[in-house]
Amino acid sequence: MTIEITTPSRLHITLIDLNASIGRVDGGIGLTIEEPGIRITAEAADGIIVTGNLELADRMQSSASAILPEGCGVRIRIEQNSPSHVGLGTGTQAALAAGMAVNRLYDLGLSVRDVAIAVGRGGTSGIGVASFESGGFILDSGHKFSEKGAFKPSAASKSPPASILFQQPFPDWEIVLAIPDVRGAHDAREVDIFGKECPIPLSEVQELSHIILMETLSGVVEGDIEAFGDSINRIQGVGFKRREIALQTPEIVQIIELMQENTCGAGMSSFGPVVYGITDSRKAAADAVHEVQEFLDETIRGRCMVVRARNSGADVRITS
Repeated sequence: MTIEITTPSRLHITLIDLNASIGRVDGGIGLTIEEPGIRITAEAADGIIVTGNLELADRMQSSASAILPEGCGVRIRIEQNSPSHVGLGTGTQAALAAGMAVNRLYDLGLSVRDVAIAVGRGGTSGIGVASFESGGFILDSGHKFSEKGAFKPSAASKSPPASILFQQPFPDWEIVLAIPDVRGAHDAREVDIFGKECPIPLSEVQELSHIILMETLSGVVEGDIEAFGDSINRIQGVGFKRREIALQTPEIVQIIELMQENTCGAGMSSFGPVVYGITDSRKAAADAVHEVQEFLDETIRGRCMVVRARNSGADVRITS
């Protein structure tokens, strides 16, 4: 039997509460996108064998090991890669893909959340896990600060994935995606940033919550591109997102500005460097791609393209 899994990617729009004075921490909003994604095939084998991209292979091997029943093995072939440490949630998708492949091969009956807990993903943001499970636009609840105990990123957190408060199909808008040829903060650097920048002032958390509740969510539900886009622009200047952007090179900031000039709203995903813009105009999307790609070609390199939201989770199927 062969299992084939194709994952989405996710845009992490922002973390909400890195103040925690009310007793909870994290929380966030994000969006599932069709590409770039990861595709793997998996079969039962002796031992654990993963071929393909070395970085993803190491992560998948660790995740498979956490799920495999004693005495069982798996051979995973990475058929399609997605760039790591750029703000697309590739690490979570890779770990979940490997874990779910083992789950299906050996009929373990685990849910996506069960797999996420077993492989140690989703300890700060629940967006990537929910994207893998069912896609769409997502708002997660964060964690009790008394249980998590510190401000830290998912890779350094042992907390379970956050509960999902709101999950909604995303309108069929154009999503312009720029993937610069550089890497964002990760591992020890990411932990250090959380330690230095948190807690975020409560006034900024309150301002951000107001934007999300009264503009971002209503924009998604009502299909109001102007409200949604305006909220994304506002989010870039407040809370933890403002601090994430302040750590970027001038080129990333300039890409955000180019996107905002050509779309209804634009921002940076997670710690970057991925930048996205949202518009309901194909011409505006094409213009944004042209300008951003030209800028990338002249500076830090990378690619810019139009993608779509994905309102379903990872595709998991038996192929033989």
